[in-house]
Amino acid sequence: MTPSMKPIRITRGPGGEVEVTGSFDAFAADVLLRAGFLFEPSLRGHWIRLPFDLGRDWENEHASWAAEMLTAARYPVHLDPDLRVPPPGQSAPKHRPAMTAQAPPAGRTRH
Repeated sequence: MTPSMKPIRITRGPGGEVEVTGSFDAFAADVLLRAGFLFEPSLRGHWIRLPFDLGRDWENEHASWAAEMLTAARYPVHLDPDLRVPPPGQSAPKHRPAMTAQAPPAGRTRH
């Protein structure tokens, strides 16, 4: 790893796929392979992604594990917040539902 490396970004793409972008060396590539990422040839090099259709929980676990291992090896890593798995003993944050037109809570009257 060199100090001037751009962060390795682990993100969920617009189609729901989890992919990796950024600069990395052979060691970082090995970590990503161990975490379950696939290296698919493309016109611009390699498309690094997790396999499709294994479920969001599986994808989140493997993306979080890869980010933790790369961070432990002192690589700059950006992991999308929606891919982060909470530490053991903590529950996942509850997402608030989208706001819709609702009646006011009971006990409150409008004037």
